Amino acid sequence: MKFSKLQATGNDFILVDARNGERDWVKLAQAMCRYHFGIGADGLILVQNSDVADLKMRIFNPDGSEAEACGNGLRCLVKYAIERGIVSETSFAIETLSGIRQVKAYMSKGKVSRVEVSMGIPRFQAEEIPVTLTQTLSLEGRGLGEGETKQSQVINYQLTGDNYQLSISLLSLGNPHAVSFLSEPVANFPLAEIGPEVERNPVFPQRTNFEIARVLSKGKIEARVWERGVGETLACGSGACAIAVAAQLRNYTGDVVDITLPGGTLTISWDRVGEVWLAGPVGEVFTGEWPG
Repeated sequence: MKFSKLQATGNDFILVDARNGERDWVKLAQAMCRYHFGIGADGLILVQNSDVADLKMRIFNPDGSEAEACGNGLRCLVKYAIERGIVSETSFAIETLSGIRQVKAYMSKGKVSRVEVSMGIPRFQAEEIPVTLTQTLSLEGRGLGEGETKQSQVINYQLTGDNYQLSISLLSLGNPHAVSFLSEPVANFPLAEIGPEVERNPVFPQRTNFEIARVLSKGKIEARVWERGVGETLACGSGACAIAVAAQLRNYTGDVVDITLPGGTLTISWDRVGEVWLAGPVGEVFTGEWPG
């Protein structure tokens, strides 16, 4: 089986053209994504045919679980599909488990160098995230922009565990996110210890992605991400979007913000009404064949 490995700000994925074949993708993801014993990646992405869009994306985490959304994975798929002639346009639509996403590629010397993707409209209702709340502190005192829908935006939930107490913002971008803003550099936070505990906190029935962030200015944030089913990654597209949305709701930033993660910088824009947009560089690492 032929595969390609791509990365978007260090968030790396194995891509397979699965338009004409079926396999046990769960077992393949577990085997292929293993570092040292497999190829090593943050996920396995399948390119499939779609009845409602130009292409369909499915993504499996290294533990075999299937993710609903992945912004950086989408950006890798765009480069893969264009450069292999699967699609002929630089703007098209991709079906995902979290909905149809619009994408746009930017070319340099005949190659895709940067990709912008729509990430959907943020959702804040507990059942949409999902989260089981025992106490709710909602955003109050902020006027709504034109076209905004008032939802119970939970931006100051006190999450406690055996080794932590955190103030988090909760939202969904097709997958669940818990964002915590820090006053200290994110490099100092014990994410390897706290991350898996937050991911599996009982208030998250489907587990959660966990982001820590520090606001540097109105247009810049530094962050790290613990991805559900993966662990800490160098970057996370939906995680960066969740951070940007939460920062806007707290009036920390404007409509456009650069999120700097260990793997690089992603640019997020949101008008507080429509979809969140994610943009950043993307590259191919290598290609190969998987035996069996």
